[in-house]
Amino acid sequence: MTDGSRKAIFSAFFANLGIAIAKFAGFLITGSASLLAETVHSVADTGNQALLFLGGKRAKKEESQTHPFGYGRERYFWSFAVALVLFSMGGMFALYEGIQKLRHPHEIENLGVALTILVLAFILEGFSLRTAIKESAHVKGPRTSWWSFIRNTKQPELPVVLLEDIGAETGLIIAIGGVLMSEATGNPRWDAAGSTAIGILLIIIAIILAIEMKSLLIGEAASEDVRDTIIESIENSDHVDQLIHIRTEHIGPDEILVGAKVEFSSALSADQLVDAINTTEDTIRENVPSVTVIYLEPDLHRADHPDLVAKAADSPNATVTAGTTESPDTTAVVDSER
Repeated sequence: MTDGSRKAIFSAFFANLGIAIAKFAGFLITGSASLLAETVHSVADTGNQALLFLGGKRAKKEESQTHPFGYGRERYFWSFAVALVLFSMGGMFALYEGIQKLRHPHEIENLGVALTILVLAFILEGFSLRTAIKESAHVKGPRTSWWSFIRNTKQPELPVVLLEDIGAETGLIIAIGGVLMSEATGNPRWDAAGSTAIGILLIIIAIILAIEMKSLLIGEAASEDVRDTIIESIENSDHVDQLIHIRTEHIGPDEILVGAKVEFSSALSADQLVDAINTTEDTIRENVPSVTVIYLEPDLHRADHPDLVAKAADSPNATVTAGTTESPDTTAVVDSER
């Protein structure tokens, strides 16, 4: 986990803990449904930061016989768990509380206390959001939109904190609006409607997070710029004639697995071929330090069969990649994990 991710999580954890205590005290004084919904929301967010810390700690475990590629995906799993908590404890509870208060309205007993707590919570959440934006900016490219960053980043903690804080700020605005409308109209159902809207908002955010974390759990390829750097590292290595095909996958936020078929110079002896493979791997790791596992297979590109790609494309057992063909039959594999 990066220092920026830790800083964002710490900021969100302490902000949400303080806000949850203040909101609950406000609910006990005012009986506001929106304040109760926001209390549960903040409690869920506080627990979520703890889950993110847990994921970061467990991801550091050394690889084992049962998990030879390590535990990097723990961070994805616990971020997925955050989405489930946000959906159940945050969204569903707020939605339930709102519906109950719509059916059985409850007058807000102290408007001043409710507004003071909500405004204070808005300011504290703003500090947390500011920290998350600042730390995410170090990772996000200058030309990358925030939505694209949330969709494509391999660091799960930052989009989780960002979406939680954005949801919290939006929910607080809704809660303030519900409380004010209840006071202005004398109808407490506005407060209940605010709680319902907060529940729907949290459910939407939880679904977005669940979809993104599921994709990372299943396994995503390295980003296009990282993949291009890996390809360039292979093609520019000594004794490499051409790259035939390549596959990449994140086995953790900061760990990438690379598998490739490479055509090396036919003039190399067996020992020279091994040296050439090791040199190529060292070049990849030097240019992309996050590449931790590499499998390189020496192979031949069947250039003497110009119709091979077309024939292979019709075959259910062949894979076509970037204008080249991976034949179903394979040669000996030379791999390295160093």
